[in-house]
Amino acid sequence: MLRPQEIVLAEPRGFCAGVDRAIEIVERAIEKFGAPIYVRHEIVHNTYVVNDLKAKGAIFIEELDDVPPGATLIFSAHGVSKAVQREAERRGFSIFDATCPLVTKVHVEVAKLAKEGYEFIMIGHKGHPEVEGTMGQLSEGIHLVEQVSDVAHVHPSQTEKLAVVTQTTLSVDDAAEISAAVKLRFPQIREPKQQDICYATQNRQDAIKVMSPQVDLVIVVGSPTSSNSNRLRELAVKLGTPGYMVDNADELKPEWFDGIARVGLTAGASAPEVLVKQVIERIKMLGATSVRKMDGIEETVKFPLPKGLKIDVGGLEISARSPETGR
Repeated sequence: MLRPQEIVLAEPRGFCAGVDRAIEIVERAIEKFGAPIYVRHEIVHNTYVVNDLKAKGAIFIEELDDVPPGATLIFSAHGVSKAVQREAERRGFSIFDATCPLVTKVHVEVAKLAKEGYEFIMIGHKGHPEVEGTMGQLSEGIHLVEQVSDVAHVHPSQTEKLAVVTQTTLSVDDAAEISAAVKLRFPQIREPKQQDICYATQNRQDAIKVMSPQVDLVIVVGSPTSSNSNRLRELAVKLGTPGYMVDNADELKPEWFDGIARVGLTAGASAPEVLVKQVIERIKMLGATSVRKMDGIEETVKFPLPKGLKIDVGGLEISARSPETGR
């Protein structure tokens, strides 16, 4: 039986700047203020990262009732609604916002256009915290569409001032298809000045498009709750290459590799490189003898940390990054 010979590594893969920043905010808050630090929702959608931060002193909560008075609270990378923001401020928590700046950009655009009288159509997945956060920037006038068929059921109160916004971690192709349906029904709709889908989501999907034709199987490292990781697997399958998503190396099944010569490997934007390395070792145990890294875009984006989280030692700022998270 043929077993895998080569592993092809997608480039880029894994952590994006928004995830890197969010994790560092939690690590620095713990280091500066001491444990416990409370985080509303999973800081990013990755089991390993969340468990690692729990071990360091982070407590993940969904309801603000679970945060004691005077505690330090961090909003996750996905963002929160205005109601959650106001309630947290009312309760007097010390707040640090780890919302990805690209998500914040969408929030700012929604607030600005709403003041000008716009209503919105949001393309995204119901129940995803980023979608809840963006839709929660307004008390009314924002309509969610998850698929093309939903567009026909949107009934805004007026169509003269209508704008579209997108969940940042959607598939580029999926968003384009739904956007086209929205534009067809509402020809005058205002589109985003810049594509709302984030650069990291775009880059990882572009790498899958290049890699898929070169391999017999695609493995995506990512947690089930990670939207962008799910989209990577779906894209590989759509391109005709079998694809599986795993949270860690233990989830790999030997039968997936029967008759497979070349395995493509990537990771969602919230999956640390340490997990990728473990998956590589596991595939090697199944027979792979070489690892080849694809050429790809080198990401140099870095987002600044919020004020109040710099750690100075002898006048030098130190980083709170840790080797355990693979960064």
